[in-house]
Amino acid sequence: MLAAAFAAAAGWSDWRSRRIPNWLTVSGLLLGIAANAVAGGWAGIRESLLGAGLGLIILFPFVMLRSLGAGDWKLIGALGAFLGPGHLVTVLVGAILVAGFMALVLIIWKKRVGQTLRNIGKMLGAFFTLHLPGPELTLENPEALKIPFGVAVAVTVVVYSARQAWGVWQ
Repeated sequence: MLAAAFAAAAGWSDWRSRRIPNWLTVSGLLLGIAANAVAGGWAGIRESLLGAGLGLIILFPFVMLRSLGAGDWKLIGALGAFLGPGHLVTVLVGAILVAGFMALVLIIWKKRVGQTLRNIGKMLGAFFTLHLPGPELTLENPEALKIPFGVAVAVTVVVYSARQAWGVWQ
């Protein structure tokens, strides 16, 4: 439940300001490591560090391509410290699905389906020609629709934690 409270705070921050501050992610990382140390000793610390490292490694390419913000990246690293690598992968897949649903709703609501399909075509073209897509397809484009990924992560972690507490996912 500590991870859920941390994720909810980060999600709230991302919703309100579209930022997840360093003081929150760094303290979350340290709290996750400390909680796992208390719960599992050295083995807990190991799992915590593996989870944090895995989250940071998996999402690093997306940060470098400017398709994911650094605050979101650090949030996943801190959650990895709380959850460990096994649970983090499940939460990350869930968060990607929630973010995808959020994006789909936003694209339809803003009537940007055609532009989105053209952008997907540009991304596929860049992928198959082994080039990076242009700057118009990054978070730095002021006209780009942006999803607060921290909100998707928060929803996923809260649901995942509740289901674990109720014994639905073991």
